[in-house]
Amino acid sequence: MTGLADVTMTSSQKLDAAGSVRLWTVHVEVRLQPRATARFETIRARVFDWVHSFDRINISSVLEGWEDIPELASSVEQILVSESSCPSHSLHISEMSLQIHVYQPGDTDSFEEFTNSTGTRQDDDETMAATVCELPNRGLEGLWSSLIYADDIKMKLLDYIHATLVFSDANVDFNLVSWNRVVLLHGPPGTGKTSLCRALAQKLSIRLSHRYSQARLLEINSHSLFSKWFSESGKLVQRLFSSITELVDEEDTFLVVLIDEVESLTAARAGAMAGTEPSDGLRVVNALLTQLDKLKHRKNVLIMSTSNLVKAIDSAFVDRADIVQYVDLPSREAIYEILRTCLCEIVARGIVSTISVPTLKQAQMYELSALHSPEHPPVTPSLVDLREKSKNVALRLLALAAQCRTQGMSGRALRRLPVLALARHIGIGALIVPSNVATVNGARKAAAGADVDVWLDGMEKVVREQAKEQERLI
Repeated sequence: MTGLADVTMTSSQKLDAAGSVRLWTVHVEVRLQPRATARFETIRARVFDWVHSFDRINISSVLEGWEDIPELASSVEQILVSESSCPSHSLHISEMSLQIHVYQPGDTDSFEEFTNSTGTRQDDDETMAATVCELPNRGLEGLWSSLIYADDIKMKLLDYIHATLVFSDANVDFNLVSWNRVVLLHGPPGTGKTSLCRALAQKLSIRLSHRYSQARLLEINSHSLFSKWFSESGKLVQRLFSSITELVDEEDTFLVVLIDEVESLTAARAGAMAGTEPSDGLRVVNALLTQLDKLKHRKNVLIMSTSNLVKAIDSAFVDRADIVQYVDLPSREAIYEILRTCLCEIVARGIVSTISVPTLKQAQMYELSALHSPEHPPVTPSLVDLREKSKNVALRLLALAAQCRTQGMSGRALRRLPVLALARHIGIGALIVPSNVATVNGARKAAAGADVDVWLDGMEKVVREQAKEQERLI
């Protein structure tokens, strides 16, 4: 069983009579080590005291220094300050309303499977209708922060969940104000829609741990809900949602249901009415909509759905979605951040020689100053100091981001650029110590990382090659 704990604490400073001071809600997530046995309440109180030793705290940052506290060093793995609706990048401790979440993610990949077999036919298909995994899960750690979007999609989704809880707790009359707890994310392939759903489920399992002792993610395999037997498909949907209802009946469990590629389910009704699809598809959509209407009265369930073809989705399903969010291809700024995180990772792993990769804001300042300064002849890398080299890296990454944006590259395509650059233009041999070189404890080590300019050259070549391939596809 995955352990969870949460508490809300407010700093001592309150709003004054004039309302001149505002307290911003700041979430601090404390991840425990896999075998830690300390009480969550003890860790939570100790972290609260330690955080209040700071004058200011940077939003969306990993805190350091807790390793010097024995109680925390023996149990804690990471302390993270999450995103906040506050427009500032840092806050004074007196301006914060702290919410500290202590959690211990499961480190196994075990999950429960639901098949679409009725058990009444010997030749029934045994395809997997859905999988259920316990949350928070170690396999999903870091996924939330790796997703980078131009607009504030992630905060919008979190705010939506909070709004539904407020209305549910107030017992608002559904006949007067209604919501369905259904979210639809749509957009081009590779923009991270499915990953965002999984990351949101992980985030909610941490944020809502004070309300629910357990959390689960159920992913539906839409294609498995169509049977080769006429009239059976609608029954498969009802059977699956009966299992979902049993999970939701556990009131201390929060359930996130993910329907990936929902158009494969909901597009069937239009085709059936037009006579281009079997009428059994009509029963599938009707059964799905009926089950969604039943679940909307449950406080502890959220339906997430994704689609690459939103125009193919039945209008009745779209109408039930409280949020219909378009997830676009990344902007130049988002691409820069994606490429920067890729580069920072391979620098940290020793694949690229040590270099400081500037943040987006720093890169934009470098770009602005370059536009207003006279041009200088190119300087060879050997004559460039580390600060100037970091600046050149930032400018090259911005230029590369612009090229990727012009090509309409997805986040998925961007994150494989370093692999393709190594395979096609740098060469794996450049990163491996020859066999006749001494090793440590019998293990061969990676060679010193290649220069960052070599990697940027390689990625630029890959982008140009992919542009040519796209031209051939048109």
